[in-house]
Amino acid sequence: MSEFEQLLKDIAERGSASTIDSWLQTIEKNYGQVPYIFQQMAENPSALISHLLYRNEVEHTSSLDPKVIELISIAAAAALRCPHCTRFHMKSAQKMGATRNEILEVILIAGLMANAAVLATSYRVADEHLEKCSACEIGSHANKLS
Repeated sequence: MSEFEQLLKDIAERGSASTIDSWLQTIEKNYGQVPYIFQQMAENPSALISHLLYRNEVEHTSSLDPKVIELISIAAAAALRCPHCTRFHMKSAQKMGATRNEILEVILIAGLMANAAVLATSYRVADEHLEKCSACEIGSHANKLS
């Protein structure tokens, strides 16, 4: 029996309520807090268990150090403009040894990526929907002649 199959068997034997209680305690121990979304999702046990199974599998199979995963999570949360997620992952990263400088660096990188995404998307939409500037086209040909 695989580790995953054993985990599913344990969930079935323990029941969803007991499984959730145990997992949330482990999350609080490891991260220093339980995310608000997990607390709310506990009202729908199958959704929370499915979410945590997916999350745990991604983390369990990762070759990245847990601190690095948290730093990446800060960057993603910041770029997605989720202050609650940013705060949670910032505290978790600090608990795992991330320095102030490392956290500020990933926030800066997230800002660069978010800015690039805005520009790339907006310029493509502009190219599709705005009339081309004929004077700009003439100017670009003049530069090629010199």
